[in-house]
Amino acid sequence: MSNHTELREFILMGIPQTEGLETVFLVIFSFVYFFTLFGNFLILIAIYASSTLHTPMYFFLGLLSIFDMFFPSVTCPKMLFYLSGQSRAISYEGCAAQLFFYHFLGSTEGCLYSVMAYDRFVAICYPLRYMLIMKPRVCVGLVIGTWLVGFLHATMLISFTFKLTYCGPNHVNYYFCDIPAVIPLACTDSSLAQKVGSTNVSLLALMLLLSICVFYTGIGIAILRIRSAEGRKKAFSTCSAHLTAILCAYGPVIIIYLQPTPNPVLGAVVQILNNLVSPMLNSLIYSLRNKEVKRSLKRVFHNVVNTVLE
Repeated sequence: MSNHTELREFILMGIPQTEGLETVFLVIFSFVYFFTLFGNFLILIAIYASSTLHTPMYFFLGLLSIFDMFFPSVTCPKMLFYLSGQSRAISYEGCAAQLFFYHFLGSTEGCLYSVMAYDRFVAICYPLRYMLIMKPRVCVGLVIGTWLVGFLHATMLISFTFKLTYCGPNHVNYYFCDIPAVIPLACTDSSLAQKVGSTNVSLLALMLLLSICVFYTGIGIAILRIRSAEGRKKAFSTCSAHLTAILCAYGPVIIIYLQPTPNPVLGAVVQILNNLVSPMLNSLIYSLRNKEVKRSLKRVFHNVVNTVLE
C-alpha cells in the first residue's frame, strides 16, 4: 500500500463539534468499554462453566460475546488514547487495519445474527429434529461461512479505499478511520470507491436483515400455532433477547449508511452507539433475560466465593 501514497500517517480529529469535552468522554467511554469487556467475558465464563449450556444456541451466543469484545476494541483504545491528551496520529497501515477489522468484525457479527435467527427458527419450528439439523459440523460450517463473508466484504472495501492516492490533507474528520471519512482525503477520483463502499455495506446489511425477518416470520407463525398460552410465552421468551440485540445492532447501521444527507454529528453519535453501546447492551440483554445464563453465573460466583473463604 505504501507504493500508492505519499502520506505516512493520518490525524484523527475526534467526534465532530465536541471540543473541550475530552475529559468527560474519556470517563464515559472508559466505563462503557470496561463494562463491555467484563460483561461479555462473564457470559463466556457462564457458558463454559455449565454443561447444560453446551448447545448450538449458546455456542453462537459465546461467539457473539467474543465479537462484542473485539469489535469495540478496534476503535476504542485509540480513541481513549488521544482523549487522554496523547497523540491523535495514526499510521497509514494502522488506519487501513482499523478500517478492515471494523468492517470484518461488524459484517461477521451481522452474519452471526442471521445464523442465530436460523438456529431459533429450527428450534421452534422443528424441535424434534433440532439436534439432528444443528449438528456440530453444521454449526462450525455456518460459523466459517460468516467469517468468509466478513473477510470478503472487508477485503473489497479496503481494496477500493486504499488503492486511491493520498497525498494532500491527512486530517480525518472523525474519531476513527471509516470509509466516509477517509475517501474524501484522496487526491484522485474517488467516486467509484464511494459507490462500491456505500452499495456493499447497504446491500449486505439489507440482505442480512431480510433473512432475519424471513426466519422470524416463520417463528411468529409457528408460535401462533401453539395452543397453550404458556407454550407461546416460553417460545417467545427464547427469541426476545435475540430480537432486542438485533434492533440495537441494525438500528444504528441503517441510520448511518442509509440517511439521504449525512450529518457528521448524528453519524458520530449513532456510530458510537453501534461501536460501544450495543456490545455492552448485548451482555446485559443475554444475562438479565436468560435464566440459564443467570443460574450459571450464580454457580460460578458461589464457587469463587467458597474457594476464597476456604
